Amino acid sequence: MQIRISTKVNQNYKAVFSKFDRELFLALNPPFVPVKLIRFDGCEKGCEVHLKIFFIQKWIALIVEKMETEAEIFFIDEGENFPFIFWRHKHRILKRGNEATIVDEINFKTSSVILDCLLFPLLYVQFFYRKPVYKKYFKIN
Repeated sequence: MQIRISTKVNQNYKAVFSKFDRELFLALNPPFVPVKLIRFDGCEKGCEVHLKIFFIQKWIALIVEKMETEAEIFFIDEGENFPFIFWRHKHRILKRGNEATIVDEINFKTSSVILDCLLFPLLYVQFFYRKPVYKKYFKIN
C-alpha cells in the first residue's frame, strides 16, 4: 500500500533538511501513539533509528539512501525488525523557490491484504498529523 502526503513550508529546502533532527523526529510523533526513541543517528546513509512503540514493539529503520540535487534532498528509511513485511519511507524535501515542499512517501505491506487495508487509514492519519507540525516547526519568525 502507498501513502503520499505533501506539506508546503516557508523555508529554503536546505534549511529544512538541516533541521531534520532528533527534536523534529520527536515533535512529529502523534500523542495517540506512545513512542519511545531509543536511538537516532541522523538522516545520512547508514544511520539507524530505533523505537519502541506501545512499550513493547521494537522498530528499527535503516537509512539506505540519501541524495541531494539542485531541486531536492531526500533520504529513504527501510524497516528492519519491523511489524511489517515491507516498509519504505522516502522523505523528500523539494525546492520551491525560497520555500520547500516536504513529501512523505510511504510504501508498506503486512502479511495480509486485509491487515494492509485496516492499517492504511491509521497510518494515513499518523502521517497527516505531521502537516501542522511541519508548518509550525518551519515557520519563519
